[in-house]
Amino acid sequence: EKFKTLKSEGNDFVKEGKYEEAVNKYSECLKLNAKECTIYTNRALCYLKLYKYEEAKQDCDHVLQIEDSNTKAFYRRALAYKGLQVRKKNTAGI
Repeated sequence: EKFKTLKSEGNDFVKEGKYEEAVNKYSECLKLNAKECTIYTNRALCYLKLYKYEEAKQDCDHVLQIEDSNTKAFYRRALAYKGLQVRKKNTAGI
């Protein structure tokens, strides 16, 4: 029950663009149930919005270990890799 409430609160924060708060709610969810792939992909989305590409990639990797055909995880991991590549390119020129 608490899990559902936390997930719902996290989703509401995402809709409001409050990604940091959403990450906190989703992390709380994972303490209650670490097997729920949706929470990882939701949190990965928030990490992407916060430019935390490494964290997003890790969440997606975790999902793909459990569900190797999770399309959201593949897509968001690709976005994370893209973000990491752009960051690497930008810091190389400094």
